[in-house]
Amino acid sequence: MITIKDVARLAEVSISTVSRVINDSKPVSPEVRKRVLKVIEETGYKPNDVARSLVTRRSYLIGVIVNNLAQSYVADIVRGIEEIGKMYGYDILLCSSYGSKETQEKYLQLLDRKQAEGLFLVGSKFDDEIIKLAKSFNKPCVFFTRDVREKMNHITIDCKSAIYEITKYLIEEGHRKIAYFSDFEDRTTVENEKIEGYLKAIEDTEMDYTKIYVVGGNKHSQAYELGKSVVDEVKDFTACVCSTDEIAIGILDSFLDNGIKVPDDVSVVGFGNIREGKFVRPEITTIGEPYYDVGAVGMRMLIKMIKGEKIQQGRMELPFTIEKRKSVKSLN
Repeated sequence: MITIKDVARLAEVSISTVSRVINDSKPVSPEVRKRVLKVIEETGYKPNDVARSLVTRRSYLIGVIVNNLAQSYVADIVRGIEEIGKMYGYDILLCSSYGSKETQEKYLQLLDRKQAEGLFLVGSKFDDEIIKLAKSFNKPCVFFTRDVREKMNHITIDCKSAIYEITKYLIEEGHRKIAYFSDFEDRTTVENEKIEGYLKAIEDTEMDYTKIYVVGGNKHSQAYELGKSVVDEVKDFTACVCSTDEIAIGILDSFLDNGIKVPDDVSVVGFGNIREGKFVRPEITTIGEPYYDVGAVGMRMLIKMIKGEKIQQGRMELPFTIEKRKSVKSLN
């Protein structure tokens, strides 16, 4: 096994010089640095992370807590976190809590013991006590969540404008009676913004029809059951805007199973652009959220905060897109 002593001997320098090159802690001449790095490459030497952290007082570790790693959008966010972390020499410790408050507490304590330099929390909602605990460690912290609190560094899109634009798109396609399917029962601050966007689009076009259906959560099964219960009311509207893709897929499946054709009888649009929306038939028109960029931008924010650089505190807004597919029929 190659040790730091072997590298120093082969490069004809002192052990402390090798340490300075590895940790980039003190100036070393370009010639010596090149020689040491060449020996490291040739020998395959790997620094001892524990020893390195004792010298530098740095762990180069970012703690990531997600509510459900099985969700496709979460995997995209994590990919962005990982790839930017690698660019800057950081590793991530990934923890999946499946929405359990107790598990989140356990992982936060673990990440603190592991001396994680920053925290990235991804999930629809986090309990107030979890947010308070995360902040109590005095580590840089970034959130991607549907329920935003005051003084929280979080990555988002303009959800009000996104729903406004996709509702206006339906109106431009000739739809005059548009319903909205909300997960408002599982209330979040972001859902408030979405409903505002829907109502503003109706108001700005002076249409007199509004209808908000409340799904009992954000699961396919819950949306499917609601879809069955409103089958007789579908004749009252020609399109529906769903607050998430999961709800849109549940509504679409329910309509199709009950003899309502999408988009011939009713158009359906979603929000989020999760992968599953591309594999149902018809493919769902939706708002595209840049999930990879959420992870990448959030990781850059964390690294800048760790380095003591100034950043835009609070809300970091990313652009959205409208992904036009096959679930919308033009009535023009």
